Amino acid sequence: MYIKKVEVKNFRLLKDVTLTLEEKTTVIVGRNNSGKTSLTEFFRRLLSDNSPSFALVDFPLVIQQEFWDAFVRKSEGVGESETVELLPTIEAKITIVYDPRAHDLGLLSDFIIDLDINSKEAIALISYKLKDGKINALFENLTYMPDSDLPRQKRDFFRSMKERIPKLYVASLSAVDPTDDSNQKSLDLLKLRSLLQAGFINAQRGLDDTTHKERDVLGKVFERLLTSASAETAAADERTIALALERAVQGIQSSIDSDFNEQLNGLLPAFSIFGYPGLNDPHLCTETILDVQRLLENNTRIRYANSNGVSLPETHNGLGSRNLIFILLQLYEFFKCYKGKQLAPGVHLIFIEEPEAHLHPQMQEVFIRKLSELANVFSELYNEGESWPVQFIVTTHSTHMANEAPFEAIRYFLSTRDDNKYTLIKDLRSGLRGESWEQDREFLHKYLTLTRCDLFFADKAIMIEGPTERLLMPKLIEKVEGSLSTEQKLSCQYVSIIEVGGAYAHHFFKLLDFLELRTLIITDMDSVKEGQSQSGRRTYPACKVAEGTRTSNACIKKWFQDDHVSPDTLIGKLDAEKIDGFRRIAYEVPESQEATACGRSFEDAFMLANRTLFHIQGINEAEVANDAWNKAENIDKTDFALKYAIESTAWNVPRYIKEGLIWLSECVSHPATAREVVGQEEVDHA
Repeated sequence: MYIKKVEVKNFRLLKDVTLTLEEKTTVIVGRNNSGKTSLTEFFRRLLSDNSPSFALVDFPLVIQQEFWDAFVRKSEGVGESETVELLPTIEAKITIVYDPRAHDLGLLSDFIIDLDINSKEAIALISYKLKDGKINALFENLTYMPDSDLPRQKRDFFRSMKERIPKLYVASLSAVDPTDDSNQKSLDLLKLRSLLQAGFINAQRGLDDTTHKERDVLGKVFERLLTSASAETAAADERTIALALERAVQGIQSSIDSDFNEQLNGLLPAFSIFGYPGLNDPHLCTETILDVQRLLENNTRIRYANSNGVSLPETHNGLGSRNLIFILLQLYEFFKCYKGKQLAPGVHLIFIEEPEAHLHPQMQEVFIRKLSELANVFSELYNEGESWPVQFIVTTHSTHMANEAPFEAIRYFLSTRDDNKYTLIKDLRSGLRGESWEQDREFLHKYLTLTRCDLFFADKAIMIEGPTERLLMPKLIEKVEGSLSTEQKLSCQYVSIIEVGGAYAHHFFKLLDFLELRTLIITDMDSVKEGQSQSGRRTYPACKVAEGTRTSNACIKKWFQDDHVSPDTLIGKLDAEKIDGFRRIAYEVPESQEATACGRSFEDAFMLANRTLFHIQGINEAEVANDAWNKAENIDKTDFALKYAIESTAWNVPRYIKEGLIWLSECVSHPATAREVVGQEEVDHA
């Protein structure tokens, strides 16, 4: 049994999203403020609180307007039932997959209401909506005056909504027939929290370095482990340990009763001077009782053993080690909590936020790789091999974790950039299907794993040929954005620069389109001409652009879907032909409309853009191109890049790169097309 899909509507950035989950581990990636925290917080409310409650600010901003629209319609005479239909609700639909051949479906049985013997799904619908009969109370003492000060009216109206929604809205639970949405059965909300257990390891774990006050975060976990070991449902060996701890304290207790309390009684104030005790009042005495749990809570600290016998405090260990230990102990605590339930939940959801904190890259990779195995270890060692039905949901900003995880396990959270911000969820499992993906997917996974590419976290991307462009790119960007407005400056955006070469960039096309990532692909013309080897075999050696008959660049050929496209044709391409959705290609072109000299590679194009600097000579454009070609052939590319990136910086940006960077700098919204998923900012709007 596992959760297959979660659909959320109208919670913060999650305006209308569908999130499919892996059976074991789902990795959620994306830029800041893309809705990852909203998802975690939603489940925290849903599965942790006795009665989930939401506020006005939890509704997406664009949805909050619907409260006002419903109020206006009611003021204009619309009936109560119709007005209720206009009010927004927060909803979650959870689809659970089960094995119909299972002997006992346990707590899930209440959610199975269809009659299809082949059905393998059950659906739970949670709605946060206005209580029945409370429409008048919601708008009580509020008057709509269309000819009066509307901004003031709306401000007063939403202040009232802020107070009334938590009081008049209520959460409800229904089972839904997967074969017929109209067939529903109301259930007690407690049944959901019995069926689904949740655990949360927050991004802020209180593991900061401290010097003036010791903070024993790890020790607190042991308090809760003792509590679970003392429960009636705990295993026999665990209860034995808990009882042994209690007996150890009992010996100390007898000494306290006979000696410690006699001395303590002497510290009692002389109440007799106030007339206490009276004839009918008992005398005061002290009683000190040691409780094992309180002893752990207030006095137990985690220490690290040292060879000289002096143990070191928890805070003396590195933050990375403490973070890893904390996560493992928390997971073990969650497992013990699950195991201690009299009626075992059908699914255990565990959210782990940013596990990469303070962990070195290799440990991050090991963590995400071994997380699913950890559940099997706990089951084998501590649950007699009985499976722990846990699903991990990991949110991360780590390129190491994102690239180490299988493509199929990644969910990419993308926030739209228009005024009505909401989340799009990109499911790489469904998005990378099909035969056309097979070759690209294999290449991309290997490439991302080897290079730690940060495409999943970038605002925009630049793909380049080699080290020369990579070293010079910061200076190229700096020069181009000098004339741009602040919001357009690429230095104010998170731009990922990826070195892929002309032979591999095309493998990224589908992924870039799927991620909707605005990307500039800077590549070389790579002109070649037809020749013949001594053996008579046809060859295509590199040549000057003016002599070329085609390009050897795989990226350019793939872009224009033409294996025989000539350099002359490429030079004549319009800007619109170089743009495809979120991608733009840039290759060498003449520096002006009048010029015809064109570089084959970045180096000779750079020289043609700076003829005086490089003393490029010729009586015509052909000789100028030839001089640049010859000089570019005799340079060390790395030295060339370092010199003009650091020492000699008074130069012009080649035209093709300048045009590409200006296009990339444009701030554009995502097109308003149909999406898989949609939702609102994880900030508190209050």
